[in-house]
Formats: sequence, C-alpha cells, structure tokens
Amino acid sequence: MKKAIVLLSGGQDSTTCLFWAKKNFDEVIAVGFYYGQKHSIELEKAKEICDIADVEYKVFDVVGLLGNSSLTNHELDHNKAHATNKNLPASFTAGRNMLFLTIAAAYGNELGVTDLVTGVCQTDYSGYPDCRRVFVDSMQTSLTLAIGGADIRIHTPLMYITKAETWKLAKDLDCLNIIIDHTITDYNGTLNKNEWGYGSEDNPATALRVKGYYEAKEKGWI
Repeated sequence: MKKAIVLLSGGQDSTTCLFWAKKNFDEVIAVGFYYGQKHSIELEKAKEICDIADVEYKVFDVVGLLGNSSLTNHELDHNKAHATNKNLPASFTAGRNMLFLTIAAAYGNELGVTDLVTGVCQTDYSGYPDCRRVFVDSMQTSLTLAIGGADIRIHTPLMYITKAETWKLAKDLDCLNIIIDHTITDYNGTLNKNEWGYGSEDNPATALRVKGYYEAKEKGWI
C-alpha cells in the first residue's frame, strides 16, 4: 500500500497537494505546524478540510523554534523587506520548511511512510529560498541519510506551475469548491469571503492568490 504524508497548512497550495496525494496514494496522512503564526486560523481550516477529505490530521507545536518574521512577529509589515535580509520579504521565516520536512520525515519513519508531499513552488513564489527545487533535493538527500533505511521522497506537485495553473489543478482534482470555501492563504488570517475565497488583498499571499484566480478564470480553466 502506497502511503504519503502531506504537509498541510490549510492554505490553497497545500490543500491542492492534499487532493493530489489522495489521487496518487492509497493512504494519506496530513500534518500541520503551529509556530506562532499570525494566521493560525489556517490550522482550523486544515482540520475542516481533513474532515471533508476523511484524512487524519496531526498538528505539531513548534513555537519558539523559528526565527523572526512578519508571520511570527505580529507587529511587522508583511509588505516590507525582511529585517535581516533586505533581499527577502518580511514574511520569510528562516528554517521553516527545513524544520517541517524534518519533523514530517521523522514522524513518517515511525509509521513506515517515506513519501512526503509539500506545496512549495519556485514559479510563483514570494522569494523564499526554501521553496526552490534545489532546496527540496538537498533535503531529500539529507533526510535519507539522517533517517537511514528506505529513501525519502519529497513530492512537489506545484513546483513548476503558476498560481493560475494551481487553480486549474484544483479544478482538475475536483476540489475547487473546497479551495474557495475552506482554505485561507491570507497572512493576516482575514476571514472576508470573496469570489476567490477568504482574505483581503493587503498582503502578498492573498494578492498572488487573487491574481492567479482571475488569470485562470480569463483562460477558461475554472
């Protein structure tokens, strides 16, 4: 039986990956992480989504293990540059994907699961260095060496597609309504309901979501 662990935040990308995994694996388990994020409402949404999808959901509390960013320091502006690296957005949280993948792999080792699925993307991304394929490849190698035994495989269904194409994929996976009605990608956790789902266009994550939605709609994909 093919099993996979999906890193599920409750946002658009990870939820699309959840349904991709359900199509490609026999059994799917989802894991989430509470790290003091301002938009922690996403974890409640993730639980809703897992209930609908009939998927087990486990949340790990990792508060205090990640560095300063506008996601963890609620006084910082999401739309400005990072405090310690002006080439990165304020929302970049150093080590986040590394920590999440490490925990997921270790948890999977206890369950006999070596396939991990994550929604990182280097095409339409916010400038995060840990969303690139080169990072994922390095983690795949490192986790395999660290854990021993079977090879760790990290699947990234969204890696080379645009946000508009992510909307199209959701439609193809028959989860478009779930994306609109249950996910939240908004960095502020704003629950304003719109045609494209929850959020407000005052932060980069929602702006990217909205732009992709209308591009997909214009092309007749959704």
